[in-house]
Amino acid sequence: MNQKESNLPVIGGIIAAIGAGVCCVGPLVLLLLGVSGSWIGNLTAFEPYRPVFILFVVVLFSYSGWKIYRPVEECEPGTACAVPAKQQRRKVIFWLSAITAITLVTSNYWILIFA
Repeated sequence: MNQKESNLPVIGGIIAAIGAGVCCVGPLVLLLLGVSGSWIGNLTAFEPYRPVFILFVVVLFSYSGWKIYRPVEECEPGTACAVPAKQQRRKVIFWLSAITAITLVTSNYWILIFA
């Protein structure tokens, strides 16, 4: 598996997390940037799709975690998962992305603190 294919689940998870958080984080970010208007309320149109995006986040990050934390014995020699430095870097990127995704997915609960 090449480098691009192995990054797709994490990238897809982040995109799904953005989709899950756009209904809550989007209006707040726009207001913090000074953008206002009644059309901001239309960003809540994504709310019915929130469970679908959350499901994508869980599935894609579960798959990524499985690929990253699988035993090195399952890796083919010479591939990226067999190199310890690359494996460590992938773990760091995975956890930073997972924290970002969790923040976006749970935004409708903690965003009330700032509103």
